[in-house]
Amino acid sequence: MNRQPTSNRTGPLLGMKVLEASHVMAGPTCGLMLADLGADVVKVERLPGGDDTRRAVPPEIQGESAAFMMMNRNKRGIGLNLKSEKGREVFRRLAGNSDVVIENFRKGTMEALGLGYDRLKSDNPGLIYCSLSGFGQTGPYADRGGFDLIAQGMSGLMSITGEGPGRAPVKVGAPMTDITAGILAALGIVAAYAHRQRTGEGQLVDTSLLEAGIVHTYWQSAIFLATGVSPAAMGSAHPLMAPYQSFETRDGWVNIGAANQANWERLLDVLGASELGRDPRFADNAGRMHHLDALVEQLTPYFRSRTTSSWLEKFQAAGIPAGPVLSIAAMHADPQVKARRMVTEVPHSRLGQVKTLGAPVKFSATSTSLTRGAPLLGEHTREVLREVGYSGRETEILESEGAILSDRTQRESR
Repeated sequence: MNRQPTSNRTGPLLGMKVLEASHVMAGPTCGLMLADLGADVVKVERLPGGDDTRRAVPPEIQGESAAFMMMNRNKRGIGLNLKSEKGREVFRRLAGNSDVVIENFRKGTMEALGLGYDRLKSDNPGLIYCSLSGFGQTGPYADRGGFDLIAQGMSGLMSITGEGPGRAPVKVGAPMTDITAGILAALGIVAAYAHRQRTGEGQLVDTSLLEAGIVHTYWQSAIFLATGVSPAAMGSAHPLMAPYQSFETRDGWVNIGAANQANWERLLDVLGASELGRDPRFADNAGRMHHLDALVEQLTPYFRSRTTSSWLEKFQAAGIPAGPVLSIAAMHADPQVKARRMVTEVPHSRLGQVKTLGAPVKFSATSTSLTRGAPLLGEHTREVLREVGYSGRETEILESEGAILSDRTQRESR
């Protein structure tokens, strides 16, 4: 087995200890953000089987789930049976030695196990305990389970996504509310950590998939609050500015951001469409928005006359914001993406170097580092337990009783 080297972590959160008891997407996204910023994140996987994402295949790489490896790189991993009292004792000891606990189970699950915030803070008053759920810890829907699709629908996102009124509702292609909830949770944890640095006081951080969807409706909510009218889907167009959308070219699509008056006039010059500048319907942004369908109809033939690359060259020379609509493969190959190291590699214990996405925030003084691939199930159990005082003999007993799982047991059973 190709063992990982000792991790040399860097980053602004160096020294923060995080215990992540979460699965699939929102909680793991939160842990991923913190790990990339330097925190020591220990992922607790339930037994048997571990995180459900391990079974989200295909795709897989030599038997390892590509989805699991993406969401859990830069973390250490332990296998823990939280249905076992001794497993719960291990969790409580680990939480007592942590700055942060992250969990994304249905409301009441951790409390029923004796692992809720009130119980854990009695042993560790400075603990920051983050709960991610479908609808939050309060309110009439708090007891409901949550999924990205449900949250996208209930947050209003699916009413503003898609080709237009009268068409079937469309969700954002990526699991928008899961990922955003994880990012919001990480922000909340960092804010609570700053508060604790000043006061020594820990606290509960609570966010949800529903709220993560709602924050993406800032523009549309502003429209509704001002007018009382719910905005509808507009395809790639913007609800407040025009032209600001995708246009079909001879060989693909291009996004154009000619939203202000100066860029509108530049666009007409580049397109050779000066007559549209004299059309009173398009004289200002309010007019262009009011006559958006007509505007798109008039502009489309111009865009279709050239290739995407040809238009982009002209738009760049004129200083007009524009860009291609890339596939995921093309995005990975884009020189700017490569220059920002948004596709990189990490060392995996069994597979060697594995490609992954890079850290999205860069720092001048406290650089982030991606130093390890996602853990095998139970890979760091013995290492982590040793750090909180368990002897080798105690760990062996816990494993024989089914309270924990280590990678050693899995290797011996192969």
